[in-house]
Amino acid sequence: MPSGKRRIHYAWVVAAVTFLILLVSAGVRSTPGLFMVPMEKEFGWSRAFISSAVAVNLLLYGLIGPFAAAVINRWGMRRVCSGAATLVAAGVLLASRLSAPWQLIALWGFVVGAGTGGTSMVLAAIVSSKWFDSRRGVVLGALSAANATGQLIFLPLLARIVAGIGWRSACLAIGGVTVVMALLVRIFMRDSPEEMGLLPYGAAETSKVMPPAMKPFEALAFAIRRREFWMLAGTFFVCGATTNGLVGTHLIPACHDSGIAEVRAAGLLALMGIFDIAGTTASGWLTDRFSPRVLLAFYYGLRGLSLAALPGLLAGGDTQLLTWFGVFYGLDWVATVPPTVRLTSDAFGKENTGVIYGWIGASHQVGASMAALGAGSIRTFMGDYRMAFVIASTLCLIASASFIVGAGKPKLVNPVVLARG
Repeated sequence: MPSGKRRIHYAWVVAAVTFLILLVSAGVRSTPGLFMVPMEKEFGWSRAFISSAVAVNLLLYGLIGPFAAAVINRWGMRRVCSGAATLVAAGVLLASRLSAPWQLIALWGFVVGAGTGGTSMVLAAIVSSKWFDSRRGVVLGALSAANATGQLIFLPLLARIVAGIGWRSACLAIGGVTVVMALLVRIFMRDSPEEMGLLPYGAAETSKVMPPAMKPFEALAFAIRRREFWMLAGTFFVCGATTNGLVGTHLIPACHDSGIAEVRAAGLLALMGIFDIAGTTASGWLTDRFSPRVLLAFYYGLRGLSLAALPGLLAGGDTQLLTWFGVFYGLDWVATVPPTVRLTSDAFGKENTGVIYGWIGASHQVGASMAALGAGSIRTFMGDYRMAFVIASTLCLIASASFIVGAGKPKLVNPVVLARG
Protein backbone atom coordinates (compact mmCIF):
# COMPACT_ATOMS: atom_id res chain seq x y z
CA MET A 1 0.00 0.00 0.00
CA PRO A 2 1.43 3.40 -0.91
CA SER A 3 2.74 5.34 2.05
CA GLY A 4 0.63 8.39 1.16
CA LYS A 5 -2.61 6.49 1.71
CA ARG A 6 -4.15 5.93 5.13
CA ARG A 7 -6.47 3.07 5.88
CA ILE A 8 -9.67 3.78 7.79
CA HIS A 9 -9.17 2.63 11.37
CA TYR A 10 -11.42 -0.34 12.11
CA ALA A 11 -12.72 1.51 15.17
CA TRP A 12 -14.95 3.47 12.79
CA VAL A 13 -16.39 0.25 11.35
CA VAL A 14 -17.17 -0.98 14.86
CA ALA A 15 -18.75 2.40 15.67
CA ALA A 16 -20.89 2.17 12.51
CA VAL A 17 -22.08 -1.36 13.38
CA THR A 18 -22.81 -0.24 16.93
CA PHE A 19 -24.80 2.71 15.56
CA LEU A 20 -26.86 0.23 13.52
CA ILE A 21 -27.48 -1.99 16.55
CA LEU A 22 -28.65 0.92 18.68
CA LEU A 23 -30.70 2.35 15.82
CA VAL A 24 -32.70 -0.85 15.26
CA SER A 25 -33.03 -1.47 19.00
CA ALA A 26 -34.48 2.03 19.37
CA GLY A 27 -36.87 1.36 16.51
CA VAL A 28 -38.13 -1.76 18.28
CA ARG A 29 -38.52 0.02 21.62
CA SER A 30 -40.38 2.97 20.09
CA THR A 31 -43.19 0.88 18.55
CA PRO A 32 -45.43 0.26 21.64
CA GLY A 33 -46.64 3.85 21.48
CA LEU A 34 -47.99 3.08 17.99
CA PHE A 35 -49.62 -0.18 19.09
CA MET A 36 -51.34 1.13 22.22
CA VAL A 37 -54.51 2.56 20.63
CA PRO A 38 -54.97 -0.29 18.06
CA MET A 39 -54.59 -2.94 20.80
CA GLU A 40 -56.96 -1.00 23.03
CA LYS A 41 -59.57 -1.14 20.25
CA GLU A 42 -58.94 -4.76 19.15
CA PHE A 43 -58.65 -6.48 22.52
CA GLY A 44 -60.33 -4.04 24.91
CA TRP A 45 -57.20 -3.97 27.06
CA SER A 46 -56.77 -0.85 29.21
CA ARG A 47 -53.97 1.59 28.58
CA ALA A 48 -52.68 0.79 32.08
CA PHE A 49 -52.35 -2.91 31.20
CA ILE A 50 -50.63 -2.30 27.86
CA SER A 51 -48.31 0.13 29.66
CA SER A 52 -47.41 -2.62 32.13
CA ALA A 53 -45.92 -4.71 29.29
CA VAL A 54 -43.91 -1.67 28.18
CA ALA A 55 -42.83 -1.15 31.79
CA VAL A 56 -41.49 -4.72 32.02
CA ASN A 57 -39.66 -4.22 28.71
CA LEU A 58 -38.02 -0.98 29.83
CA LEU A 59 -37.12 -2.39 33.25
CA LEU A 60 -35.39 -5.45 31.79
CA TYR A 61 -33.66 -3.28 29.19
CA GLY A 62 -32.05 -1.37 32.04
CA LEU A 63 -31.42 -4.10 34.62
CA ILE A 64 -29.65 -6.35 32.12
CA GLY A 65 -27.25 -3.53 31.20
CA PRO A 66 -24.63 -4.04 33.96
CA PHE A 67 -24.59 -7.80 33.36
CA ALA A 68 -24.45 -7.26 29.60
CA ALA A 69 -21.31 -5.19 30.17
CA ALA A 70 -19.74 -8.05 32.15
CA VAL A 71 -20.81 -10.67 29.59
CA ILE A 72 -19.45 -8.53 26.74
CA ASN A 73 -16.12 -8.22 28.57
CA ARG A 74 -16.00 -12.01 28.94
CA TRP A 75 -17.52 -13.29 25.68
CA GLY A 76 -17.05 -10.36 23.33
CA MET A 77 -19.36 -7.89 21.61
CA ARG A 78 -19.81 -9.98 18.49
CA ARG A 79 -21.33 -13.01 20.23
CA VAL A 80 -23.42 -11.06 22.71
CA CYS A 81 -24.85 -8.55 20.23
CA SER A 82 -25.71 -11.11 17.56
CA GLY A 83 -27.36 -13.34 20.17
CA ALA A 84 -29.33 -10.42 21.62
CA ALA A 85 -30.47 -9.31 18.16
CA THR A 86 -31.68 -12.83 17.38
CA LEU A 87 -33.69 -12.86 20.63
CA VAL A 88 -35.29 -9.50 19.78
CA ALA A 89 -36.19 -10.70 16.29
CA ALA A 90 -37.84 -13.85 17.67
CA GLY A 91 -39.85 -11.87 20.23
CA VAL A 92 -41.09 -9.26 17.75
CA LEU A 93 -42.01 -11.79 15.06
CA LEU A 94 -43.91 -13.96 17.55
CA ALA A 95 -45.66 -10.85 18.91
CA SER A 96 -47.33 -10.43 15.51
CA ARG A 97 -49.44 -13.49 16.41
CA LEU A 98 -50.37 -12.60 20.00
CA SER A 99 -54.00 -12.89 21.11
CA ALA A 100 -53.90 -13.19 24.91
CA PRO A 101 -52.80 -10.74 27.63
CA TRP A 102 -50.07 -13.04 29.00
CA GLN A 103 -48.49 -13.23 25.54
CA LEU A 104 -48.06 -9.45 25.45
CA ILE A 105 -46.26 -9.50 28.81
CA ALA A 106 -44.16 -12.56 27.91
CA LEU A 107 -43.13 -11.52 24.40
CA TRP A 108 -42.98 -7.73 24.41
CA GLY A 109 -42.17 -7.48 28.09
CA PHE A 110 -39.70 -10.28 28.81
CA VAL A 111 -38.32 -11.58 25.48
CA VAL A 112 -37.92 -8.26 23.66
CA GLY A 113 -36.91 -6.50 26.90
CA ALA A 114 -34.14 -9.03 27.57
CA GLY A 115 -32.92 -8.89 23.98
CA THR A 116 -32.75 -5.11 23.80
CA GLY A 117 -31.02 -5.14 27.21
CA GLY A 118 -28.11 -6.91 25.53
CA THR A 119 -27.81 -4.04 23.05
CA SER A 120 -28.36 -1.16 25.47
CA MET A 121 -26.46 2.13 25.74
CA VAL A 122 -23.86 0.26 27.81
CA LEU A 123 -22.60 -0.98 24.45
CA ALA A 124 -21.96 2.62 23.34
CA ALA A 125 -19.99 3.32 26.52
CA ILE A 126 -17.87 0.17 26.02
CA VAL A 127 -17.18 0.85 22.33
CA SER A 128 -16.23 4.49 22.91
CA SER A 129 -13.86 3.69 25.80
CA LYS A 130 -12.36 0.46 24.35
CA TRP A 131 -11.93 1.45 20.69
CA PHE A 132 -11.28 5.22 20.97
CA ASP A 133 -8.59 7.12 22.84
CA SER A 134 -9.47 10.40 21.12
CA ARG A 135 -12.79 11.69 19.73
CA ARG A 136 -14.50 9.69 22.50
CA GLY A 137 -17.07 12.36 23.33
CA VAL A 138 -18.08 12.87 19.71
CA VAL A 139 -18.37 9.11 19.11
CA LEU A 140 -20.44 8.64 22.24
CA GLY A 141 -22.67 11.53 21.24
CA ALA A 142 -23.23 10.03 17.79
CA LEU A 143 -23.97 6.59 19.23
CA SER A 144 -26.39 8.11 21.73
CA ALA A 145 -28.15 9.83 18.84
CA ALA A 146 -28.81 6.41 17.29
CA ASN A 147 -31.80 6.11 19.62
CA ALA A 148 -33.28 9.21 18.02
CA THR A 149 -32.35 8.11 14.51
CA GLY A 150 -34.25 4.87 15.13
CA GLN A 151 -37.35 6.94 15.82
CA LEU A 152 -36.67 9.08 12.77
CA ILE A 153 -36.45 6.11 10.41
CA PHE A 154 -38.97 3.67 11.83
CA LEU A 155 -41.83 5.59 13.44
CA PRO A 156 -43.32 7.40 10.40
CA LEU A 157 -43.07 4.26 8.24
CA LEU A 158 -44.50 1.99 10.94
CA ALA A 159 -47.28 4.49 11.67
CA ARG A 160 -48.36 4.26 8.03
CA ILE A 161 -48.20 0.45 8.14
CA VAL A 162 -50.32 0.41 11.32
CA ALA A 163 -52.85 2.83 9.82
CA GLY A 164 -52.95 1.00 6.48
CA ILE A 165 -52.68 -2.75 7.15
CA GLY A 166 -52.48 -3.12 10.92
CA TRP A 167 -50.08 -3.38 13.84
CA ARG A 168 -49.32 -7.08 13.18
CA SER A 169 -47.79 -6.21 9.82
CA ALA A 170 -45.67 -3.56 11.53
CA CYS A 171 -44.35 -6.28 13.87
CA LEU A 172 -43.33 -8.40 10.88
CA ALA A 173 -41.58 -5.44 9.27
CA ILE A 174 -39.52 -4.50 12.32
CA GLY A 175 -38.76 -8.19 13.01
CA GLY A 176 -37.36 -8.63 9.49
CA VAL A 177 -35.10 -5.61 9.90
CA THR A 178 -33.81 -7.05 13.18
CA VAL A 179 -32.89 -10.34 11.46
CA VAL A 180 -30.82 -8.43 8.89
CA MET A 181 -29.12 -6.49 11.69
CA ALA A 182 -28.14 -9.74 13.46
CA LEU A 183 -26.46 -11.00 10.28
CA LEU A 184 -24.50 -7.76 9.78
CA VAL A 185 -23.30 -7.82 13.39
CA ARG A 186 -22.06 -11.36 12.94
CA ILE A 187 -20.09 -10.37 9.83
CA PHE A 188 -18.57 -7.01 10.79
CA MET A 189 -18.42 -6.65 14.59
CA ARG A 190 -15.07 -7.20 16.33
CA ASP A 191 -14.42 -7.43 20.07
CA SER A 192 -11.35 -5.27 20.62
CA PRO A 193 -8.50 -3.46 18.83
CA GLU A 194 -6.05 -6.05 20.18
CA GLU A 195 -7.95 -8.79 18.33
CA MET A 196 -6.96 -7.07 15.08
CA GLY A 197 -3.45 -6.08 16.14
CA LEU A 198 -4.45 -2.43 16.54
CA LEU A 199 -4.29 0.27 19.17
CA PRO A 200 -7.44 2.22 20.01
CA TYR A 201 -8.06 5.11 17.62
CA GLY A 202 -5.82 8.04 18.54
CA ALA A 203 -3.75 6.05 21.07
CA ALA A 204 0.02 6.32 21.25
CA GLU A 205 2.29 3.29 21.28
CA THR A 206 3.08 4.06 24.91
CA SER A 207 -0.59 4.12 26.00
CA LYS A 208 -1.17 2.10 29.15
CA VAL A 209 -3.25 -1.06 28.99
CA MET A 210 -6.40 -0.67 31.07
CA PRO A 211 -6.69 -2.91 34.15
CA PRO A 212 -9.56 -5.43 34.15
CA ALA A 213 -13.02 -4.09 34.93
CA MET A 214 -14.84 -4.91 38.16
CA LYS A 215 -17.58 -7.53 38.19
CA PRO A 216 -21.19 -6.22 38.23
CA PHE A 217 -22.03 -6.70 41.92
CA GLU A 218 -18.51 -5.74 43.00
CA ALA A 219 -18.88 -2.53 40.99
CA LEU A 220 -22.31 -1.83 42.49
CA ALA A 221 -21.07 -2.44 46.05
CA PHE A 222 -18.31 0.09 45.48
CA ALA A 223 -20.41 2.61 43.59
CA ILE A 224 -23.20 2.90 46.16
CA ARG A 225 -20.63 4.22 48.64
CA ARG A 226 -19.95 7.23 46.42
CA ARG A 227 -22.09 10.38 46.31
CA GLU A 228 -21.34 10.77 42.60
CA PHE A 229 -23.09 7.49 41.84
CA TRP A 230 -26.30 8.50 43.60
CA MET A 231 -26.34 11.88 41.85
CA LEU A 232 -25.80 10.34 38.41
CA ALA A 233 -28.18 7.41 38.98
CA GLY A 234 -30.87 9.66 40.46
CA THR A 235 -30.78 12.20 37.66
CA PHE A 236 -30.60 9.48 35.02
CA PHE A 237 -33.74 8.00 36.59
CA VAL A 238 -35.40 11.32 35.76
CA CYS A 239 -33.95 11.23 32.23
CA GLY A 240 -35.47 7.81 31.58
CA ALA A 241 -38.81 8.78 33.09
CA THR A 242 -39.12 11.85 30.86
CA THR A 243 -37.92 10.29 27.59
CA ASN A 244 -38.56 6.57 26.96
CA GLY A 245 -41.10 6.24 29.76
CA LEU A 246 -43.38 9.25 29.35
CA VAL A 247 -42.87 10.93 25.99
CA GLY A 248 -41.63 7.91 24.03
CA THR A 249 -44.47 5.66 25.22
CA HIS A 250 -47.36 8.06 25.76
CA LEU A 251 -46.98 11.08 23.47
CA ILE A 252 -48.76 9.36 20.57
CA PRO A 253 -51.73 8.25 22.74
CA ALA A 254 -51.82 11.71 24.36
CA CYS A 255 -51.98 13.31 20.92
CA HIS A 256 -54.76 10.87 19.97
CA ASP A 257 -56.72 12.05 23.04
CA SER A 258 -56.39 15.62 21.74
CA GLY A 259 -57.68 14.70 18.28
CA ILE A 260 -54.27 14.57 16.57
CA ALA A 261 -53.89 11.63 14.14
CA GLU A 262 -51.40 8.88 15.00
CA VAL A 263 -49.41 9.40 11.82
CA ARG A 264 -49.04 13.11 12.67
CA ALA A 265 -48.04 12.25 16.26
CA ALA A 266 -45.48 9.71 15.00
CA GLY A 267 -44.10 12.45 12.77
CA LEU A 268 -43.70 14.62 15.87
CA LEU A 269 -41.59 11.93 17.54
CA ALA A 270 -39.61 11.52 14.34
CA LEU A 271 -38.98 15.27 14.32
CA MET A 272 -37.56 14.91 17.82
CA GLY A 273 -35.33 12.20 16.39
CA ILE A 274 -34.00 14.50 13.69
CA PHE A 275 -33.06 17.21 16.14
CA ASP A 276 -31.74 14.81 18.75
CA ILE A 277 -29.12 13.64 16.27
CA ALA A 278 -27.80 17.21 16.20
CA GLY A 279 -28.37 17.84 19.91
CA THR A 280 -26.70 14.69 21.19
CA THR A 281 -23.75 14.87 18.80
CA ALA A 282 -23.26 18.52 19.79
CA SER A 283 -23.50 17.48 23.43
CA GLY A 284 -20.62 15.05 22.90
CA TRP A 285 -18.54 17.87 21.37
CA LEU A 286 -19.44 20.20 24.26
CA THR A 287 -18.61 17.49 26.83
CA ASP A 288 -15.05 17.35 25.49
CA ARG A 289 -14.71 21.11 26.15
CA PHE A 290 -16.95 22.22 29.04
CA SER A 291 -18.02 21.12 32.52
CA PRO A 292 -20.38 18.13 32.26
CA ARG A 293 -22.16 19.27 35.44
CA VAL A 294 -23.01 22.66 33.98
CA LEU A 295 -24.26 21.01 30.80
CA LEU A 296 -26.49 18.61 32.74
CA ALA A 297 -27.96 21.40 34.87
CA PHE A 298 -28.80 23.25 31.66
CA TYR A 299 -30.27 20.18 29.89
CA TYR A 300 -32.54 19.10 32.75
CA GLY A 301 -33.73 22.65 33.41
CA LEU A 302 -34.80 23.18 29.79
CA ARG A 303 -36.50 19.79 29.70
CA GLY A 304 -38.50 20.60 32.83
CA LEU A 305 -39.73 23.90 31.39
CA SER A 306 -40.75 22.30 28.08
CA LEU A 307 -42.71 19.52 29.83
CA ALA A 308 -44.52 22.13 31.93
CA ALA A 309 -45.77 23.73 28.71
CA LEU A 310 -46.80 20.48 26.96
CA PRO A 311 -50.31 19.94 28.50
CA GLY A 312 -51.37 23.40 27.33
CA LEU A 313 -50.01 22.76 23.84
CA LEU A 314 -51.90 19.47 23.60
CA ALA A 315 -55.12 21.03 24.90
CA GLY A 316 -54.85 23.85 22.36
CA GLY A 317 -54.22 21.41 19.53
CA ASP A 318 -51.92 23.92 17.80
CA THR A 319 -49.76 21.68 15.59
CA GLN A 320 -47.35 24.52 14.81
CA LEU A 321 -46.56 25.06 18.51
CA LEU A 322 -46.27 21.29 18.98
CA THR A 323 -43.77 21.24 16.13
CA TRP A 324 -41.64 23.79 17.97
CA PHE A 325 -41.94 21.66 21.12
CA GLY A 326 -40.68 18.68 19.09
CA VAL A 327 -37.66 20.67 17.90
CA PHE A 328 -36.85 21.91 21.39
CA TYR A 329 -37.40 18.58 23.14
CA GLY A 330 -35.54 16.70 20.43
CA LEU A 331 -32.38 18.76 20.94
CA ASP A 332 -32.49 17.77 24.63
CA TRP A 333 -33.73 14.15 24.26
CA VAL A 334 -30.59 12.18 25.22
CA ALA A 335 -28.10 15.05 25.26
CA THR A 336 -27.61 13.97 28.89
CA VAL A 337 -25.76 10.77 27.89
CA PRO A 338 -22.27 12.09 26.93
CA PRO A 339 -21.80 14.24 30.08
CA THR A 340 -23.17 11.45 32.28
CA VAL A 341 -20.73 8.92 30.81
CA ARG A 342 -17.89 11.46 31.16
CA LEU A 343 -18.67 11.99 34.85
CA THR A 344 -18.86 8.21 35.34
CA SER A 345 -15.43 7.79 33.76
CA ASP A 346 -14.00 10.66 35.81
CA ALA A 347 -15.30 9.21 39.06
CA PHE A 348 -14.72 5.48 38.55
CA GLY A 349 -12.02 5.10 35.88
CA LYS A 350 -12.17 4.18 32.18
CA GLU A 351 -11.88 0.46 32.87
CA ASN A 352 -15.07 0.51 34.96
CA THR A 353 -17.04 2.94 32.81
CA GLY A 354 -19.06 0.21 31.08
CA VAL A 355 -20.13 -1.75 34.14
CA ILE A 356 -20.86 1.22 36.44
CA TYR A 357 -22.57 3.14 33.66
CA GLY A 358 -24.58 -0.06 33.25
CA TRP A 359 -25.94 0.39 36.77
CA ILE A 360 -26.57 4.08 36.15
CA GLY A 361 -28.32 3.11 32.91
CA ALA A 362 -30.39 0.60 34.90
CA SER A 363 -31.63 3.52 37.00
CA HIS A 364 -32.54 5.29 33.73
CA GLN A 365 -34.71 2.36 32.70
CA VAL A 366 -36.28 1.95 36.15
CA GLY A 367 -37.40 5.56 35.75
CA ALA A 368 -38.64 4.81 32.23
CA SER A 369 -40.51 1.73 33.43
CA MET A 370 -42.17 3.53 36.34
CA ALA A 371 -43.15 6.48 34.13
CA ALA A 372 -44.58 4.22 31.41
CA LEU A 373 -46.73 2.37 33.94
CA GLY A 374 -47.50 5.46 36.03
CA ALA A 375 -48.56 7.63 33.10
CA GLY A 376 -50.76 4.84 31.73
CA SER A 377 -52.40 4.43 35.14
CA ILE A 378 -52.91 8.19 35.49
CA ARG A 379 -54.57 8.25 32.06
CA THR A 380 -56.79 5.24 32.91
CA PHE A 381 -57.97 6.51 36.31
CA MET A 382 -57.90 10.31 35.82
CA GLY A 383 -58.91 10.50 32.18
CA ASP A 384 -55.92 12.50 30.88
CA TYR A 385 -52.14 12.81 31.12
CA ARG A 386 -51.89 16.28 32.69
CA MET A 387 -50.72 15.14 36.14
CA ALA A 388 -48.06 12.88 34.56
CA PHE A 389 -46.54 15.83 32.70
CA VAL A 390 -46.60 18.02 35.84
CA ILE A 391 -44.77 15.36 37.89
CA ALA A 392 -42.17 14.86 35.14
CA SER A 393 -41.54 18.59 34.85
CA THR A 394 -40.99 18.90 38.60
CA LEU A 395 -38.52 15.99 38.65
CA CYS A 396 -36.48 17.60 35.84
CA LEU A 397 -36.19 20.89 37.71
CA ILE A 398 -35.05 19.04 40.85
CA ALA A 399 -32.43 17.18 38.77
CA SER A 400 -31.18 20.46 37.34
CA ALA A 401 -30.87 21.98 40.81
CA SER A 402 -28.88 18.97 42.07
CA PHE A 403 -26.05 19.67 39.62
CA ILE A 404 -25.99 23.35 40.57
CA VAL A 405 -25.87 22.59 44.31
CA GLY A 406 -23.44 19.68 43.92
CA ALA A 407 -20.97 21.47 41.63
CA GLY A 408 -17.37 20.34 41.78
CA LYS A 409 -15.10 17.83 40.12
CA PRO A 410 -15.20 14.27 41.54
CA LYS A 411 -11.95 12.67 42.71
CA LEU A 412 -10.87 9.62 40.77
CA VAL A 413 -10.02 6.79 43.18
CA ASN A 414 -9.00 3.19 42.69
CA PRO A 415 -12.25 1.23 43.00
CA VAL A 416 -10.56 -2.14 43.31
CA VAL A 417 -8.40 -1.04 46.21
CA LEU A 418 -11.32 0.51 48.10
CA ALA A 419 -13.79 -2.26 47.35
CA ARG A 420 -11.39 -4.92 48.60
CA GLY A 421 -10.41 -2.97 51.68
